[in-house]
Amino acid sequence: MDLQLVGRVAAVFGGASGIGRGIAEAFVREGAKVAIADLAVSDFAGLAIRCDATDSTDVVDAIRRIQESLGPIEHAIFAVGCGSGHYGFPFWNVPVASWERVLRVNLIAAANVAHALVPTFTERKSGTLLFLSSVAGQIGSPTDPPYSAAKAGLLNFMEVCAKDFAPFGVRANAICPGMVATAINRSVWQAWHDAQPIGERRSYEDWATEKVKKIAPLGRWQTIEDIANAAVFLASDAAKNITGQTINVDGGQVMHW
Repeated sequence: MDLQLVGRVAAVFGGASGIGRGIAEAFVREGAKVAIADLAVSDFAGLAIRCDATDSTDVVDAIRRIQESLGPIEHAIFAVGCGSGHYGFPFWNVPVASWERVLRVNLIAAANVAHALVPTFTERKSGTLLFLSSVAGQIGSPTDPPYSAAKAGLLNFMEVCAKDFAPFGVRANAICPGMVATAINRSVWQAWHDAQPIGERRSYEDWATEKVKKIAPLGRWQTIEDIANAAVFLASDAAKNITGQTINVDGGQVMHW
């Protein structure tokens, strides 16, 4: 399918690594002009700009620089995220002091990006905004409660964006990945591992393989490419009537009646 993204300008916040990097590379393969904005600036086929998404001034400046170099942003992807580094079960195992950073990175930063894009999107009366959330934001996961709560808030904010941007022809959606082998996924295992008695600890591979078979009906890992494929589709005109939606790429972990 020709997604007709050639020459379109896409900006991926949190695009230096992990799923964000995969999404950025997928847009490059589709022929888009792509910028990544991240705290960690790395080699990239497009434009790479250092940006702290939790700093609203930094976000505004990053968007200005991207648009001066590539043109008006048409597709924005928010792929910034972090976990608390603690393991719940129950939630009070996670110190309240760890919540603020998780909320700032996963949720407040998203608001910074959305607010900064308002002038471009409303003036052009077109564009797409994609938020990378998590299945944890839909199931009240006690694994990392602040992360779960932040991702739930992100889904709610996505719906607000979809409603408010709709009169301007701008679409907003979210993707919820399931089990993907990323640094955040590994950090969940690490927190679990460190909380176990030495004799009950397991390798990341054993722990994750058992978990994905238990929670995903398809019984297999999701990949960065799976998420990236969904992201470029949602940006394309093939998805022109999809807005305000949470798309689960999770092997069937979350199903709604």
